[in-house]
Amino acid sequence: MQNLPPQHAPAPGAAATVHRTALRHLRPIHAGKVRDIYEIDAATMLIVTTDRLSAFDVVLPDPIPHKGRVLTEISNFWFARTGHIVPNQLTGRSLDALPLDPDERGLLEGRAVIVRRLKALPLEAVVRGYLIGSGWKDYQRSGALCGIALPTGLRLAEKLPQPLFTPASKAAAGEHDENIAFDDVVRLVGADLAAQVRDTALALYGFAAAHALARGIIVADTKFEFGVDDAGRLHLIDEVVTPDSSRFWPADTYRVGISPPSFDKQFVRDYLETLDWDKKAPGPALPPQIVQKTSEKYREALARLTGPALPGL
Repeated sequence: MQNLPPQHAPAPGAAATVHRTALRHLRPIHAGKVRDIYEIDAATMLIVTTDRLSAFDVVLPDPIPHKGRVLTEISNFWFARTGHIVPNQLTGRSLDALPLDPDERGLLEGRAVIVRRLKALPLEAVVRGYLIGSGWKDYQRSGALCGIALPTGLRLAEKLPQPLFTPASKAAAGEHDENIAFDDVVRLVGADLAAQVRDTALALYGFAAAHALARGIIVADTKFEFGVDDAGRLHLIDEVVTPDSSRFWPADTYRVGISPPSFDKQFVRDYLETLDWDKKAPGPALPPQIVQKTSEKYREALARLTGPALPGL
């Protein structure tokens, strides 16, 4: 496995792999595809990012070593740098004050944060900068991307004339997210908030994509999640421009017309596409070499994105 720079080495006592959590002194609120959430009090909660990996909306049985710590560190990196665009969920509180047993502290090292309890919006704010995945299939079929007309003659993985906001519904566990029109977002959250979500998502993508490109990574697309506080103010929540929520391509090997290699879980999806699997639970086991290579890709994305800060960041 690739060695990480010193600032990204696992902390002493940190668990290399965490698949499920069951904290003894905090009440569980929700267990998602990747994150376990616990109540702290009426205003705050604990989010634990595990090493679970989901593909095609199915949680796979094999955890990816260090994945949760990578996602947490990358998200915290972006949270710290995007406050000028939108406030976020982080409280800045340490885990030290929580009623955790010593073994639980080692389990949570580097993968847990205390956040504000916000009302999550019922949508995923997807931004696409390149023509790939379901967007490419949509374009081939209709000449449009999620209902947005595009120029003719675009090729696979080509950069779009400008980034596009293509929201999706949030599916229940085991079901697939579906693209929705902007008018549907308006019906869900109201015109003012819908416009704010769209504009904020595009601003976040532009900021993150520029930083990533300077570090040799193309962010082909990504998805954001937002919540509102009691005053209705928009906050960035969940995770931000990670290998789980984005397509990351190495800029030095990018070519239009082919599906680029990636630093994200597309590597696992590509492997799963070679199997005779109906994309329904339970998911298939992953070979050890796929697990190891996926862990390496996640850790390389972390090292590239969060190295010495660029001027102005």
